[in-house]
Amino acid sequence: MLKLGKLPDRTPVRITITASPELSQGLRDYAALYRATYGEAEAIADLIPFMLAAFLESDRGFAKAVKEGQPAPVSNEEKPARRQPRRQAETVTPPSPASNNEEPTS
Repeated sequence: MLKLGKLPDRTPVRITITASPELSQGLRDYAALYRATYGEAEAIADLIPFMLAAFLESDRGFAKAVKEGQPAPVSNEEKPARRQPRRQAETVTPPSPASNNEEPTS
């Protein structure tokens, strides 16, 4: 038996998201700061997967839930019920960071 186990599936999965104007500007600002810090420009689309991976790795509540087996993996055959109709397949709309605690204005 080899010390290295069989490698996992590394086929990329394309996910389309819709971002608020504020989040979009924040991503552009982050990419500009990245360029200034490291001297290399990277496309926002290339930065996002690493940003999301870092977020998931740093979320202690998520890590605990995974360790306890709480989140159930979703297979292609068993998809969760959708709350709202989506315009495109695999569209994820993240919440606006500015709208989390705002009161509606009249």
